[in-house]
Amino acid sequence: MAVAEHTTKAFDNDLQELGRLIAEMGGLAERQIVEVIEALTKRDLERAGRVVKADAAIDTLQRNIEERVVVTIARRQPMANDLREVVGVLRISNELERIGDLAKNIGKRVIALHGGEISRRSLRGVRHMASLALVQLRDALDSFARRDLVQAGTVRVRDEEVDRMDSSMFQELLTYMFEDPGTIAASIHLVFCTKNLERMGDHATNIADAVQYIVEGSALPVELAPASDAHLHPLAMGA
Repeated sequence: MAVAEHTTKAFDNDLQELGRLIAEMGGLAERQIVEVIEALTKRDLERAGRVVKADAAIDTLQRNIEERVVVTIARRQPMANDLREVVGVLRISNELERIGDLAKNIGKRVIALHGGEISRRSLRGVRHMASLALVQLRDALDSFARRDLVQAGTVRVRDEEVDRMDSSMFQELLTYMFEDPGTIAASIHLVFCTKNLERMGDHATNIADAVQYIVEGSALPVELAPASDAHLHPLAMGA
């Protein structure tokens, strides 16, 4: 779907720059997911540490986008569709920042897991779940770039599969903990890894909803809870 023409060339330039920053931020978020899952499956503590540190770059981009949005609104005073474009970009940047935080959380879990036993089946399940969340995110970002509501709809459908996978992994890990108490600590960390992946899918769905808001003016979803899982369990690692 083509982007509507705007009243000034300057505003078009502002939107193009915001779109470029979203693409850059989305690319970093995708890479964080890939890297942290590789760190988990290979038990690569150094790579996990890099993921934790790299979150700062996503945070910086989010702040830059926020500042540019404020300046754009103040200078251009956009109305109607134009205002939705700017507000939608701000919301998408917030969702990407949350995804980055969740990847960082998993990185901290990988470091905490050092030496813990994890079954190959569980690791395969986590990798599969991560691949689903990654496809969701990529489709959400593509739907924004193209203003494609059909593709945005597929993101919501895929989120149901991620949710089902999260429930399945929880049951599997719970079984391991009952059968072998020695796996409890590692399994709890892995439960939180899968929960973080499930929440990534929720944020990707929110990006798709933001695309629908930009195109049609539909109401934006309510903000999700902060990305830290520290309040959920004594073994949780803070964001």
